[in-house]
Amino acid sequence: MTGKYFAIGDIHGCINLLEALWDEIDFNQDKDTLVFIGDYIDRGPDSREVVDFILDLKKKLNVICLKGNHEQMLLTYYLYNSYKDFYLINGGTSTVMSYGLVDSDAGKRIDIPPEHLDFFRGLIPYHETEDYIFVHAGLKPGIPLNKQDPTDMLWIRNEFIDSDYNFEKKIVFGHTPMPKPFVGAGKIGIDTGAVYGGKLTCVQLPDEIFYQV
Repeated sequence: MTGKYFAIGDIHGCINLLEALWDEIDFNQDKDTLVFIGDYIDRGPDSREVVDFILDLKKKLNVICLKGNHEQMLLTYYLYNSYKDFYLINGGTSTVMSYGLVDSDAGKRIDIPPEHLDFFRGLIPYHETEDYIFVHAGLKPGIPLNKQDPTDMLWIRNEFIDSDYNFEKKIVFGHTPMPKPFVGAGKIGIDTGAVYGGKLTCVQLPDEIFYQV
């Protein structure tokens, strides 16, 4: 690993927390890598602004963006007009309000700019380094990384968190909100419920230094 890795947990439309957290991070733009763990949107009020902020960082820094289950729900709703009610009751209403609506051949639909749609479509399920695997929700125990179900990577919870399975690399994940960062055997959880009144968390690796706002 050259330089440090900084991984930021689930933002969920909380642009004020993201901006404040970024001001706290001691990031070397020539050496370090920034990993966003997914769930940029939904629930909080400023989904569009969060994506704008990340797109601006991507123009200047080495940034890796993972897909969260909320981005997958948005794409399913937007591209296929499927699971609309499920998406909206799981926080999607705030994202629709953030982007607004526009008339289309299919009727009213969420007004996602092309650059943002490309961003959502280009999100990756995981990122692997020599020492770490970054993934939104976790991994299914006993399954090789290249055979993991993408759905598990977006949605799994206790089956992963409670397992003592040795994945051989430390897993950095979000998705499941906790009162404080989770540091267990081979796992670091960094969703600390920012949108629920908790804090937004970043972990600096390999030092395991935590930044929170």
